[in-house]
Amino acid sequence: MPSRPPAIEVRKVPIHSVADASELTTLIDDGVIHADRVIAIIGKTEGNGGVNDYTRIIADRAFREALVARGADAEAVSQIPIVWSGGTDGVISPHATIFATVPEADVVPSDEPRLTVGFAISEVLLPEDIGRRAMVEKVAAAVEVAMARAGITDPADVHYVQTKTPLLTIDTIQDARSRGHDVFTEDTLTSMDVSNGGTALGIAVALGEISMPDDADILRDRSLYSSVASCSSGVELDRAQVVVVGNATGIGGRYRIGHSVMNDALDADGIWEAIRSAGLDLPERPHSSDLDGRLVNVFLKCEVSQDGRVRGRRNAMLDDSDVHWHRQIKAAVGGVTAVVTGDPAVFVSVSAAHQGPDGGGPVAAIVDLAPR
Repeated sequence: MPSRPPAIEVRKVPIHSVADASELTTLIDDGVIHADRVIAIIGKTEGNGGVNDYTRIIADRAFREALVARGADAEAVSQIPIVWSGGTDGVISPHATIFATVPEADVVPSDEPRLTVGFAISEVLLPEDIGRRAMVEKVAAAVEVAMARAGITDPADVHYVQTKTPLLTIDTIQDARSRGHDVFTEDTLTSMDVSNGGTALGIAVALGEISMPDDADILRDRSLYSSVASCSSGVELDRAQVVVVGNATGIGGRYRIGHSVMNDALDADGIWEAIRSAGLDLPERPHSSDLDGRLVNVFLKCEVSQDGRVRGRRNAMLDDSDVHWHRQIKAAVGGVTAVVTGDPAVFVSVSAAHQGPDGGGPVAAIVDLAPR
């Protein structure tokens, strides 16, 4: 049996400029979290969200340097999974959600399920692995390790799996060729969808949502998906960073997580259902004011419907040669989400192949259940 994991503190902070980590520093200085107890950070940066989005690298450096400056060990900080999703299109506001363990003496006791986090890093993902069964297998193995570290034995207690994986670049494509291998696609932007989709299927396999797929299923059979996967990709790593977030009993703490899915880009009810799943009692027709400051954050993936329609109405996102559909659907779903939460600092990430139903996506919500 895995050892009991520590209780978790989780806070959302704004990012005031591309290289800003001042709000993380304030949390540490105020004693809300300890620099050496930060175990994961998930955030949105304001770049283009594409292959060449350097804002992810700048934000990563700023937050790691802030932790080291406040006393955390530099080597340990280098191993912390920090997942940045680029692109704050529309009203989405740059921010970071910080997860840290809580000293035993400060834990709010509870016998109810409370937030737990586990992380793992996969084996190296070679360029020729991306979008193929080898990727699915390597990601699935890392998810199982992260679950064990979170103290989760039942996959039903997993409500959110955030990953960051490599995508393809000209250099990595040439590397594969030099070793006699081909790659799934030579379109580097398309490789973002490929990497995210292959990773999501690895999560689904690890959690028993689907059986092991064939190479031919990846990015083609959209009926295969995970309801808890949130996958991002970038150029700054060569392995999968996996953060498993769920609930466990006996660890205590203030926070709980739940999940649901959006069935399409306008499905605000799916967001509300995720918040209810996390433990908040809400009226039948809720308003953002009913959240009473208890919602820490929501985490969503979104994807344009492959048939180019939303609720029977045609849209032109897939045909638009001026603005890529990644940016359009992210802005649209970000607006829907901000209406629900009353806060535009929401984690909405695009490229949701095999993450939730086609045209929709998974939603996870973390709430604060501390007595008031």
